Amino acid sequence: MSTSRGVEAGQGFALNEGLDVGALRASFQRSGRLEIRDFLARGIAEKLRSHLLDRQDWKLVLNAGSGVYEIPREAMAAMNAAQRRELEERVIVAARSGFHYRYESIRVPDDEGERQSRDTLLDRFVSFMSSRPVVDLIGAITGAADIAFADGQATAYSSGHFLTLHDDAVEEKNRRAAYVFGLQPNWRADWGGLLMFHGRDGNIEEAFTPAMGALRLFKVPAPHSVSYVAPFAPEPRLSVTGWFRADR
Repeated sequence: MSTSRGVEAGQGFALNEGLDVGALRASFQRSGRLEIRDFLARGIAEKLRSHLLDRQDWKLVLNAGSGVYEIPREAMAAMNAAQRRELEERVIVAARSGFHYRYESIRVPDDEGERQSRDTLLDRFVSFMSSRPVVDLIGAITGAADIAFADGQATAYSSGHFLTLHDDAVEEKNRRAAYVFGLQPNWRADWGGLLMFHGRDGNIEEAFTPAMGALRLFKVPAPHSVSYVAPFAPEPRLSVTGWFRADR
């Protein structure tokens, strides 16, 4: 399905030209979710992965009780043992009910001009996801003809990180489909970090193990979660995530 050639979409990124749009559309229409292996032309995902591994501006994002926190890595490193224990207790207790999360993030601004002024590889990737070739492709697959742009952020799930059950529906965000672009090779399912889709009966209907260069695409709303990452996972589960959105 993949080739070393690609459809250029600017920003230094290119789509894999071997994608079978008809087959992808048919698969998406059956379940409202889809995995697109080798979404980009060969070698590009690896460059983005290396870029994210080199970044030092990651922030831990979490909610605990009524508080929502964004903690830079250097601030986490400066916390003493008692502070870490208190934060851990708050997170675990809060996560027993409702929507809660803990993972690292590098946020990308929605404004194209701001992304261009920063001009990192991550910013260029999110701009690429809003480019006409990508928007047209996702619109054709999902049937959402009003998709106008995509937003995004880098995420890193390390030991103890998770995202509990939610459906991504936020009023006035006009989200049509969510995406997770995987940047993690050789990941084992028993390490956790699985993107899991929940059925009405409380069981897991389907789960995706992190995979390098794979785009996971699903309609909004859709009940889903990211499973708890085990202490023995050898490195963070890296990805870029976001939503394809309409203007209104």
